[in-house]
Amino acid sequence: MQKFKLELLFRIIGIGSASGLFFNGSSLFIISDNSHFLYDINTQKLDKIPLVAAEYTGPLENVPKPDKPDYEAIAAKDGHLYLFGSGSTENRNIIGHINSKTKEVYPHIDATDLYMVMQSFGEIAPDDFNIEAAVNDGSVWYLLQRGNGKSGQNGIFTLDGDIADTNFQILYNAIDLPEIGGAKAGFTDAVKVGSVLYFIAAAEKSSSTYHDGEVTGTLIGSLDLETMKIKKTQVIGKNKFEGITLYKDNGSTLEFLLCEDKDNDEATSDIYKLKIEK
Repeated sequence: MQKFKLELLFRIIGIGSASGLFFNGSSLFIISDNSHFLYDINTQKLDKIPLVAAEYTGPLENVPKPDKPDYEAIAAKDGHLYLFGSGSTENRNIIGHINSKTKEVYPHIDATDLYMVMQSFGEIAPDDFNIEAAVNDGSVWYLLQRGNGKSGQNGIFTLDGDIADTNFQILYNAIDLPEIGGAKAGFTDAVKVGSVLYFIAAAEKSSSTYHDGEVTGTLIGSLDLETMKIKKTQVIGKNKFEGITLYKDNGSTLEFLLCEDKDNDEATSDIYKLKIEK
């Protein structure tokens, strides 16, 4: 993965703190870690889909940090989208659920018990637990733990079962990621292409899953899902990229869309296109 091309594709006004995205061929869905909305960009139009009822607590597009659901990962299954809260605080133990075609929003799935079992199984302290990526493959879900807590523990949970009742068989593999500029890289998102998991990992000088730090860069990597071994990694810039989705598979090359989280209150989001060799 030596050669790559990264370019700014477009800028979206009205969305801040983009934390994940999913492209289905016609629409680009974007989540924000401080918003109660799912954003749908199609034919140059921006639709905002509220994920909570107005009489409940909003919905808000700039939720105060202690109260935000912290949607950090988005995955698709059978025409439905699932938005995973990071689990880094008690109010972030949720999974949003929406029909991507009809835009019907279903009640959130309570992931409290699931996340507790995952913490115990992976031997991850609650203060270090931080789910930042989700990938679906039929009945199997891959949830990626970002190692930006004190333990610096990156890993991949393999869950086999039903998302609706959060009843899974669980496997966990710790993954060692390199440093960027003296800071340990931590998973921020992933997408499956064939049998390979392509992931991005950002590095920042902080030992907290809650507080942000100085960003030193982001890398892209590939991992064999059968062996859970990293194949290649490549630093792609000093931006803090938090979302990746497949845009085009050209045979010998892949094109991804990336979103950047600038860790500020600015209501703009930059979408990049990244082209790499397989």
